[in-house]
Amino acid sequence: MDMTESPPPQPANSSPITTAAADAADDPLSSPYVSLNSHCHELSTLQDLACRGAWRTILDKVARSRSLSLLSKPHEHLIYLTFNLLSLIKLRRYSDAQQELQTLDDDLDSKQYLFESYPDHYPNQKAGSMVPFALRWLHAHLPLTLGDRQLSSIAFTPSCISSAIKSCPKIKEFKVCLALLKAEISKNEDPLLVSQLGYVQMQYGDLDGAKRSFEAVEKMVVGSESGDVRLKNLVSRNKALMYLVEKDYISAVREYEECMERDELDFVAINNKAICLMYLRDLSDSIKVLESALERVPTVALNETLVVNLCSMYELAYVNHADVKKTLSTWIARVAPDDFDTSCTRI
Repeated sequence: MDMTESPPPQPANSSPITTAAADAADDPLSSPYVSLNSHCHELSTLQDLACRGAWRTILDKVARSRSLSLLSKPHEHLIYLTFNLLSLIKLRRYSDAQQELQTLDDDLDSKQYLFESYPDHYPNQKAGSMVPFALRWLHAHLPLTLGDRQLSSIAFTPSCISSAIKSCPKIKEFKVCLALLKAEISKNEDPLLVSQLGYVQMQYGDLDGAKRSFEAVEKMVVGSESGDVRLKNLVSRNKALMYLVEKDYISAVREYEECMERDELDFVAINNKAICLMYLRDLSDSIKVLESALERVPTVALNETLVVNLCSMYELAYVNHADVKKTLSTWIARVAPDDFDTSCTRI
């Protein structure tokens, strides 16, 4: 065996782990060997609360940390502000969220948000911005929520372009959305972007264009021989949408069932299969599909769209639908995140 390439032995007191630990102590922000809480005060707790939708608890924790001066470095203040802002938006407290944003400089690229502006705090940190991407996104998203499209379009950066694309159809800006999508696809033929182009074309009434886009996506996925379940389901859901437009609900159900066989947590396939069954006048099975999803994976399936659809099916299927919806509402109150809109049960 050729030993000429072997690295020199490490001294007993200088193993890779101890060296990494020393580096982490000097620069916890750039080290992969430390916990989330080394990056920021109780960051792991905030992330766990966010995953559970405990937005009110996050607001309390941020307020307490600020009042007790537990945040010692500039980047920690920005991280906590991001969680606070996200919580306020999730709870639809938009005016409070706007006030929170106003505590920041409008220019998130200003010097005060650069690590190198604070050499005492970050002596070994690489130069660059300490602004979290989520904060940039919320900074651009909130004006759109408040109806200020012009300010929102200025705030959206190239890194937030996918968010801009998703927002355009919601405000009926189809031409803008098409232009953004085509510009992005010309640089990167991503199956998700091309699928999104097809969705917008469908809403715009260009069914032939949508069909061509979906066929292009299928060729990309098949040609890549990717085993990615998400991409395979993307192709199947695109096919199902075309079947829905053609009112071929049986074929659409078949495509959605294939998606669910690959991934039982595919919420879009679950919801749309139930709708197709409703169109086929099979209310009993459509209700079972949604109820089963809620029982199996409430954290995934529980959202306002699914609940609205389920309540509509109850209203069509049962004379005593008010009692059934009350039972559902009681269950939702026990398991739903703080930002869930309980009015969707229409009680």
